[in-house]
Amino acid sequence: MQQQVSVLTLGIADLVRSRRFYVEGFGWQPIFQNEDIVFYQMNGFVLGTWLETSLSADMGRKLVKPGAFAMGHNVPTRDAVQPTMDRLVKAGGRLLKAPTEPPHGGFTGYVTDPDDHAWEIAWNPAWAISPSGMVTFGL
Repeated sequence: MQQQVSVLTLGIADLVRSRRFYVEGFGWQPIFQNEDIVFYQMNGFVLGTWLETSLSADMGRKLVKPGAFAMGHNVPTRDAVQPTMDRLVKAGGRLLKAPTEPPHGGFTGYVTDPDDHAWEIAWNPAWAISPSGMVTFGL
């Protein structure tokens, strides 16, 4: 089976508030939106932000709040970490952890989106980022 992720969908409470975070904070532009969902074309997959009530009905189960995972957004330079985090907080995110230099190297911090989904904003000098934004794992 091919090793891939096609779509990652996050349950959200308020579409306008969530869209502001992703558009103003990350600078991402929606490729589709309606009254329930916004899709963003990523590098190799699609990110969806879907109203919790609609996502829950579609899955046929009650949603549990996030917490046991974090999504990562790598930036090309160490100096890009703090300004990225600042933009995300200004756009409605919440600072979880200010950037630090972890023992394995790089520079990383954490913010949440308005619905408490955690995002790690990181620079890792061993991970190459292509011009199209594709990250290649390296040690």
